[in-house]
Amino acid sequence: MTLAIFDLDNSLLSGDSDHSWGEFLVKKGIVDEEHHSRTNAAHFADYNAGKLNFEEFIAFQLASLKENPRDLMENIRDEFLREIIQPMISDNARALVSQHQKQGHTLMIITATNRFITRPIADKFGIDLLIATDVEEIDGRFTGRTIGIPCFAEGKVHRLNDWLVGKTENLLDSWFYSDSHNDLPLLRLVDNPVALNPDDKLRQEAELKRWRIIDW
Repeated sequence: MTLAIFDLDNSLLSGDSDHSWGEFLVKKGIVDEEHHSRTNAAHFADYNAGKLNFEEFIAFQLASLKENPRDLMENIRDEFLREIIQPMISDNARALVSQHQKQGHTLMIITATNRFITRPIADKFGIDLLIATDVEEIDGRFTGRTIGIPCFAEGKVHRLNDWLVGKTENLLDSWFYSDSHNDLPLLRLVDNPVALNPDDKLRQEAELKRWRIIDW
């Protein structure tokens, strides 16, 4: 079975769900506006520059899940999906997913963004397979910690290889679509790497390697 793998933020989505989630929490009064906005913007800049400390970022990002009742955060997430995420899903993204579905490919989203945010987004695309940064829960409450290898940069390769063990799928004729130079380790691994709305560093690499480039 041919694997068609998609990054999520700024790839299938015309925006960044992680960054937008932080801004939405500010809007809802869940987090302190000045501190959260400043820290969120700093992490986002580090991500774009390729120097994100992912452990620091994910601890910051998961703090609100740890500190607030789960039912409250799930209700806010539902609002977030309707108000922020739905408009980020373009006809182009749906058509790309549909193209691979019609070819009978096995579809997967692989994203650094945590599963609490991304599971319902993957569902909106009709994609069952999701590899994301997993969030620890104890007795139904989030601890603010992650489980296993964070799904970022080289971590995406490790998480995908772990998933492939014992599966009928493999990387023969595989596809991966991403916008970010942070995903170069996985883009270099698949047979069909595609730079989708690429940042400057990824565009440069894609042009050098003659990878397909898609701009929406």
